[in-house]
Formats: sequence, C-alpha cells, structure tokens
Amino acid sequence: MARRPETEDARTNDEEIGICNSDIDLRSLNHSLTIRGKMPESKGNSTIPGVDWRDGDLPVSRHFDDPYFSAHDGRAETGHVFVRGNQLPQRWRDTEHCLIAELGFGTGLNFLETVRQWRELKRDGARLSFVSFEQFPMATNEMHRALARWPELTALAKQLVEVWQPEFEILETRFGEDIALTVFMSDANIRLPQLQFQADAWYLDGFSPAKNPQLWNPALLAEVFSRTVPGGTFATYSAAGQVRRDLQAAGFEVRRESGFGTKREMLAGRRPHA
Repeated sequence: MARRPETEDARTNDEEIGICNSDIDLRSLNHSLTIRGKMPESKGNSTIPGVDWRDGDLPVSRHFDDPYFSAHDGRAETGHVFVRGNQLPQRWRDTEHCLIAELGFGTGLNFLETVRQWRELKRDGARLSFVSFEQFPMATNEMHRALARWPELTALAKQLVEVWQPEFEILETRFGEDIALTVFMSDANIRLPQLQFQADAWYLDGFSPAKNPQLWNPALLAEVFSRTVPGGTFATYSAAGQVRRDLQAAGFEVRRESGFGTKREMLAGRRPHA
C-alpha cells in the first residue's frame, strides 16, 4: 500500500549483543509504528536532479555527489557494515520478531541483502520488520539499474521495483508473510519524531556527513537513540569524529570496527541496558 503526499565485535552474551525482542503492537504490517497526532503540513518527498553513473553501474547522487554504495561491492558492504556490524546473524537465531530501522533507503540494497540473509538464518516462524526513511527517493528505472549487478538479488529486486512508487509519501508492502517493509519518503528530521517504535537495530546510511549533514545532526541521532530498545544496536560506515561524539552524547556506547574495502574504520555500538 502506498500513500500520496499530504497537502496540508561479535559477542555471544545476550545482554551484550541485544537480542531482537522488541515489545511490539502489531499494526497492518506487523510494525510497532504509531503516529502521534496529525502529521503537520510538509513537502513530502523532494524533487532533485537524479543519478549519474560511474563505471557503467555505480549510481552516484547528482545532488550530493556521493555514491549510493561502495564501488568495491555494495552487497558485501551491506553484509559487513550493517548486518554483521549489528551482530544480526547471532541475534536472529533466537528472535521471534526483529525490527530494523534505517536512515537512507537509497537503492533498497540494504533491505534486499538483509532479507536474503534473514531467510537463510532466521528461526522458523520468525518475522522481520524494516522501517526506512528516504527524503530523495530514486526513480524506479534507476533503482532497477542499480540493483541489476547482483544476480543473488534478482528475484527480490524485481519484487521491490514492482511496488516502488517514489511519488508517494509512505510505501507499505510485504515480502511474503514474514517480512514487512515501510518506507517514509520524506525528511527523517520531520517524520521520526512523529513515530513511536523501538528498533532492535539501526542502519545509519545517509550520504557522507560532510555532504549530507542534516541526516547526521545531534537532534536526529538523539531521536534514533530514543527509538532503540535497551541493548539495541546501530552500525554505520562512517567513522567521522563528530558522528562518534554525537552518538555518544545521545547515549550510545560506541566502538570503532574495521571498515569495508578501503575504509579503515566504521562505527558500531548499542544502547546500554538500564
């Protein structure tokens, strides 16, 4: 279902890795999302120049002059930074429901690779909810081209492209009975404070903090912290000192880990238990 814009270190200790066990109230798509009051008037998503292509199939945001994923291998980057950075393979073995939230849906690659790994590792009967924010949604044809380089994701990419409607403000859809996807195609600084949910893991994947600082500002990272379960985690490709300090100021325990490809470091961490 899509909605038109409105006009008006791997650890085995459960406490350390934060088992995915959000206390959720199931809504239409198994998400614990509720909107507080009436959404204020907003621009919905934004119209910006589209995508340039490097080396044939590497999408680069024309607005931010930044690639959507690593030139080395975006799918492997997702696995290293976000899936393993949040220690999800260990956690999924013991969870009945896991809610992942993301800043920066982009091509949808993180979601698709997460789904692929989830299906391989999940316990029987488990469910996955994935909530993402994307102010500048890709055109459908650009998304299709960006995802075509990974044959492992062909079937999942086809399903996503078929339902992708960037002109709408909210996309809600299912990938089978066990996976629910919600994408808010608007500014996370506006939308996130309007929502009530507790994520088990966060993917912080906006464009470079130097080029897209609005998706890394202290107030937004504080909202991320407040919408993380105790013991819940985050991971990001960024190792920027200001990002690390702002995540710590928000309340997260932050650690540096080995980055992907040519990046020496990345950041990961968790919300402490009370």
